[in-house]
Amino acid sequence: MSATTARHGVILALLAYALWGVTPLYFKLLASLPASEIMGQRVLWSCVFASLLIVLLRRGAALSELLRQPRRLLMLTASGLLIGFNWLVFIWAVNNDQMLDASLGYYINPLVNVLLGLLFLGERLRRLQWLAVLLASAGVVLELLKLGRMPWVAMALALSFGFYGLLRKKVALDALSGMWVETALLVPLVLIYLFFFIDAQTLSPALYSGPLGWWLVAAGPVTMIPLMCFAAAATRIPLSMLGFFQYIAPSMVFIQAVWLFGEALTFERVLTFICIWTGLLIYSLDVWRAHRQSRLLQS
Repeated sequence: MSATTARHGVILALLAYALWGVTPLYFKLLASLPASEIMGQRVLWSCVFASLLIVLLRRGAALSELLRQPRRLLMLTASGLLIGFNWLVFIWAVNNDQMLDASLGYYINPLVNVLLGLLFLGERLRRLQWLAVLLASAGVVLELLKLGRMPWVAMALALSFGFYGLLRKKVALDALSGMWVETALLVPLVLIYLFFFIDAQTLSPALYSGPLGWWLVAAGPVTMIPLMCFAAAATRIPLSMLGFFQYIAPSMVFIQAVWLFGEALTFERVLTFICIWTGLLIYSLDVWRAHRQSRLLQS
């Protein structure tokens, strides 16, 4: 890996996570609409935008082969439902002043991934990784005991994205093709919901004569551009390095929640975050140490 390639990879990773970090500002612009409709339109326009990219990048051959593999399609249907649920919860959280819970969920997610690797991939946890997981668990238990409620938004986001990553790891499909298949499989469900189950505001042609309609259309590039940056970064830098950037987005969401949108940061909530952050610090140090030892053995 050349220095130039690595530098480009770092820039793309920073761009991807920074764009994900400012998505709450985008969804706040759509706050007058129900979260379910915003999610539905996100699916539709992401599918449209992904289709355009596939045509431009000539990825159709790989997709036609995939369509003849029912098992992989079934797994992508499941991953599509998970990412759709994840989007729905995140949008609801942003537009109902629950951004702190959303940031907590994405802080917990790396440690959920560690547990899923243990349970489903036969991976073994090192001592520091166990400590990190226990600290994160302590943070969730503290939330439950002090506030009297399970942080369901945080847990829903962490678990849905964790299982989504697990399924995508098993399917082993590039980000663009995977997102196209996932959204394309969700499109019929979204259309049935919008046309038959609710009086959808987003189906009104008049909506698209104003800025709100165009903001909805922007859901396609808002979803796909950071995903493509992430996918490009993943091919240029090691995944262990890429993992250190994943805290950028929840940190940006946390800062916006407290300083921009005035969400209350209670003492109990601070203790929860301290447990999670400490666990993440230990986890990151362990990953860095393991990566350093691996490089020393290879040299």
